[in-house]
Amino acid sequence: MTRRLAQVAQKVGVSEATVSRVLNGKPGVSDATRQAVLSALDVLGYERPTQLRGERARLVGLVLPELQNPIFPAFAEVVGGALAQQGLTPVLCTQTKGGVSEADYVELLLQQQVSGVVFAGGLYHQEDAPHDHYKVLADRKIPVVLINAAIDRLGFPGVSCDDSVAVEQAWRHLVSLGHERIGLVLGPSDHVPSQRKLAAARVLAAETGTSVPDEWVARAMFSLEGGQAAAMRLLERGVTGIICASDPLALGAVRAARRRGLSVPADVSVVGYDDSAFMNCTEPPLTTVRQPIEAMGRAAVELLSVQIGGRAVPSDELLFEPELVVRGSTAQPPRENSL
Repeated sequence: MTRRLAQVAQKVGVSEATVSRVLNGKPGVSDATRQAVLSALDVLGYERPTQLRGERARLVGLVLPELQNPIFPAFAEVVGGALAQQGLTPVLCTQTKGGVSEADYVELLLQQQVSGVVFAGGLYHQEDAPHDHYKVLADRKIPVVLINAAIDRLGFPGVSCDDSVAVEQAWRHLVSLGHERIGLVLGPSDHVPSQRKLAAARVLAAETGTSVPDEWVARAMFSLEGGQAAAMRLLERGVTGIICASDPLALGAVRAARRRGLSVPADVSVVGYDDSAFMNCTEPPLTTVRQPIEAMGRAAVELLSVQIGGRAVPSDELLFEPELVVRGSTAQPPRENSL
């Protein structure tokens, strides 16, 4: 019981005495705090006391595109904790290949009469993907918040890491080391965050009197294997620095270099994106651009909570500044290009 009190208190940000008062049905606790404690019990997997089981917490869908990329469980932890503090219970919906689709999850969430939905990635990133299920949510006036860049026509509020600034930080870092042949490993051509990254890279290249030719841009699915295949193509074309649209893509690029007998960073420099878990434990430790997931996740929940409370919020995109984290996968280019 003591361990349970401590965990719930830490999750909600209150004292163990306050948690005890809620569990024992004692007065002196605000409704908001009481709901937050009950939601934290649900999130942590504890059974509610018998006298409180009839009170169903307000549910919020939390839709993730996958769990293999560590950035998505990280977002889920932040968003789930922030929802619990608002007295809301997250319903985690994770897509798998050949499994339940995003549209199916939306239908299931509507059947559960959720109070709102947070998407931490999904088909709203892709211009050519089906988007009818988003229209269903809009027509039902379900509060929705999107995390990271979406297509323009959906009309939902969102929070995003600034893709342009992320590429600028990575690009200027490689240029400062002396790299001139910089390639990009990005997502599919209809992927909005990747579109923004490419546009930013071309602006930066033009400012320095260079260019980003199409042969230095490789498209890939967001996986280590996709990054490896894309980076192989770039290495064949002689790039010395590679900027990737995710950390798994960057790890694939490191593997590609090694398969070609090259050293990272002595022969090729690699920059990732996200700064997801354990990127400081790779060999070499990965230089990457960190998304501020704590601030973004909490902002997303705040936007959702305001909507659930019946107040309107602008359908704007809040942009958050990333941070370049320099580790061991970047260095000066080789003096003689032996690629």
